[in-house]
Amino acid sequence: MVTPTVPVPTADPTSHDDSNGAAPTGRRRRAAAPAGRARAVAPALKQQRMVHLLGYRLARADVRPKQAFVEHLGRPFRLRPVEFTILQLVAENDGITQKQLAQALALQPPHLTLLIDRLVERGVVARVRSEADRRAQIVCLTDDGRMLAEATRQASLTMEDDVLARLSSGERALLFELLDKLAG
Repeated sequence: MVTPTVPVPTADPTSHDDSNGAAPTGRRRRAAAPAGRARAVAPALKQQRMVHLLGYRLARADVRPKQAFVEHLGRPFRLRPVEFTILQLVAENDGITQKQLAQALALQPPHLTLLIDRLVERGVVARVRSEADRRAQIVCLTDDGRMLAEATRQASLTMEDDVLARLSSGERALLFELLDKLAG
């Protein structure tokens, strides 16, 4: 069996990456290496102790899709993945309640409340009391929310094309089928 290897990033440890939307750390980036002096490439890491773990393989496979999300949706639309998911679920499920969203996303209700609060403050969703059950809060899109949901959906249709280019159409279909099967 061939031992898979993982390349070791050679990024400058003093630089910061705000691709996840976090505030800059205030650390300064180190100047680039002078011309003619290339940075050393670290040897690939052995990972044999973890290759039996589905979670490890999924996490590794998820790196490039996360980068694609940040590039195509995160930065341009100022959205986190869970916010994008909420917008799309609300757009597709008229009359969805906060409880249904929490269950679909496997989130604790207080955590979802904070996420919805952020989207309400942004003006893209609103809460409405259910006429059928006054205890239930229905989440709906505002006009701005509908436009944002549609724009982000359109951007999402092609954002992973580069990531999936290594797979044939049959392999893509099989991958999605197996992932759906694992999701239950």
